Amino acid sequence: MADLTMWFEGAGVLAGAGGIGYAKVRAPRAYWTLVGLPVARIRFATQYRATMDVCGLTVRPSGLRAFMARNLARSEVQPVPPKVRRVRATSTGLRVTLRLPAGLEPLDIAAASERLRHAWGVHSVHVRATKPGFVELRMTGYDVLRRVRMPRKAQPHDLVVPVALRDDGMAFERDYRKVPHALTLGANQSGKSMYQRNLIKGLAQLPVALVGIDCKRGVEQSRYADRLSALATNPDDAASLIDVLVAEMEDRFDLLAKHGASDMWALPEQLRPAPVVVLVDEIAELFLIASKSDEARRERIVTGLIRLAQLSRAVGIYLEICGQRFGSELGKGATMLRAQLTGRVVHRVNDKQTAEMGLNDVAPDAVPAASLLPADRPGQAVAADSSGGWARIRTPQTSEADTVATCRAFAHLAPDLPALDPFRPTPVPAPTLIIPPMPKHAPATP
Repeated sequence: MADLTMWFEGAGVLAGAGGIGYAKVRAPRAYWTLVGLPVARIRFATQYRATMDVCGLTVRPSGLRAFMARNLARSEVQPVPPKVRRVRATSTGLRVTLRLPAGLEPLDIAAASERLRHAWGVHSVHVRATKPGFVELRMTGYDVLRRVRMPRKAQPHDLVVPVALRDDGMAFERDYRKVPHALTLGANQSGKSMYQRNLIKGLAQLPVALVGIDCKRGVEQSRYADRLSALATNPDDAASLIDVLVAEMEDRFDLLAKHGASDMWALPEQLRPAPVVVLVDEIAELFLIASKSDEARRERIVTGLIRLAQLSRAVGIYLEICGQRFGSELGKGATMLRAQLTGRVVHRVNDKQTAEMGLNDVAPDAVPAASLLPADRPGQAVAADSSGGWARIRTPQTSEADTVATCRAFAHLAPDLPALDPFRPTPVPAPTLIIPPMPKHAPATP
């Protein structure tokens, strides 16, 4: 009987260990909550001072503190690490707020993030300065980009659209008020179209006008016709549509001048025109020409895009430009337009030079990370802006049918802009399920 009990206990231990191993691979969020979080919390609490000391993140104490340690506490004077102000557990990791002592800066903590990651046994450590003298350590317990799961609170609002998940567990948001124009680069099958699909799905739920320019005969954007205010499917229509957008921009500037406002958001709500987001699917199709007769059209397009990129932020017209490559070889005006695109998202590319085109002028440190994006993770990218900060992101898998259904459900939010009516696409009828009639069987004969 004792032997049988011992066998049952051993089988239970093995089953528990196997369940933990299975959860670590298949359900990393549950594994982190049940096992990883308590272990990491204890390791952080017990090893914090020693870890900071060996990583060189301590400073000499002040004279008063050293005097009190020697004469009142009768103890050895110890170097001072950053003071822990708050520790908060999340479903993906830990958030630790530190108060920096005099002599340390956020860059010192960021430079040691890889050492801190190994010391505390977490997947990654990201450092973010919250206010002068304070930093936040964002630790992730597992690879959150392996299976993207967006936070529940990440919903479109105002002009902020959550598009992807960052590698620190936070949502990557496309904020048009802060970053008005953006460039998205990526090779075929890199996830660039999925990124744009998620962006359209989020924008469709907001009261903004969506203008599509898809010179591949509309194969990418025509399916969203229910929510689009305008769509151009060839370079000639694109040139005319951009001219209309420039004229709309000038009319809005006249409105601002009439009411003495510096930008659109200073106008009263009843006078404020609707924001416009221009989605360019493949920028190279607007630059490349087949013959010399197309050169005048190209100049119209490039000049109009540059004017929009330079001036349209104040009147609520925003550019979202996608392409496989965007360099000087496209022709005159390419680098000038690219310089106006503040936000940058680079998916997997075919060469390092393309990654440099997208990131080198805003975040040079992000170029090596963009050059090493794995091919077996479509949707993973590097996002940066003119502030110099960058992060790895990955777009969640969204089906085309889901995005089309969202566009149909929120078609009533498309604002009325008479200037764009000539370019309004015809909505694609919803597919109907056709049930074939049941075959009629002949009566059995005797």
